[in-house]
Amino acid sequence: QVQLVETGGGLVQSGESLRLSCAASGFTFSRAHMSWFRQAPGKEREWVATITDDETTAYADSVKGRFTISRDNTKSTVDLLMNNLKPEDTAVYYCRARTLVNTYYYWGQGTQVAVSS
Repeated sequence: QVQLVETGGGLVQSGESLRLSCAASGFTFSRAHMSWFRQAPGKEREWVATITDDETTAYADSVKGRFTISRDNTKSTVDLLMNNLKPEDTAVYYCRARTLVNTYYYWGQGTQVAVSS
C-alpha cells in the first residue's frame, strides 16, 4: 500500500523559514520522481518543485531561489526547505510521487502552510 505523509507545515511570519518533509512507503522510492505542489484557497493546485531519481531539480519561477527540494533515498523522504516565505506562499502543500517502473502517480494528504504579513 502506497503512502505519502507530509509533515512540517505551520504558521510563520513573512521572511521566516519552514521545512516540509514527505515520508514515502509502498513503492521503490529511488525509482520515482518526487514533486511538491500547493493549492491556495480558491485557486487550482500548482506545481512547486521536482527532484528526479538522479536528483535533477526544477522549480517554479515563483519559488526559485527561495525553496530547495532534496531527497534521502535511504530514508525514503523528500524535503522542501522554504526560505524567505511570503504571504502568497500560503497554501496546502502536497507531495507527489511519479513512479518510473509503471508511471503511476501518488499523492499525500497535504500539510497546511500559512504565512502572515
